[in-house]
Amino acid sequence: MSIIMVDVKSRIPIYEQIIASVKDAVLSGLLSADEALPSVRALAGELAINPNTIQKAYSELERQGIVYSVPGRGSFISSDTAGIEKQHRSQLLNDLEALIREAVRSGIDPIDIKTLISKIQEDDKR
Repeated sequence: MSIIMVDVKSRIPIYEQIIASVKDAVLSGLLSADEALPSVRALAGELAINPNTIQKAYSELERQGIVYSVPGRGSFISSDTAGIEKQHRSQLLNDLEALIREAVRSGIDPIDIKTLISKIQEDDKR
């Protein structure tokens, strides 16, 4: 079974789901540098989707520097995954900032936010 998953009922386009799935697998360590991705044909058959959709996702992943392709051999995870991690961290910080701003606008005391952060840090130490 592949680590690349899609939900055909989702409003998110399938190729974007594939891109997100590959990025998540890299961030979580399920895919590592120079590891081969499933072939376009194999993944299309497994997920029962059009091979062009897979190719579109792989091409975008290559454009973003997440994968590289070797003619006749397939697509592989790039050894430079720092870019993925940096992009992920940046997105998380942007999302967090937006949530904190919304919380403050909704009347949540900043001290309560700081207390929550401290609680989370303590929980994670355990």
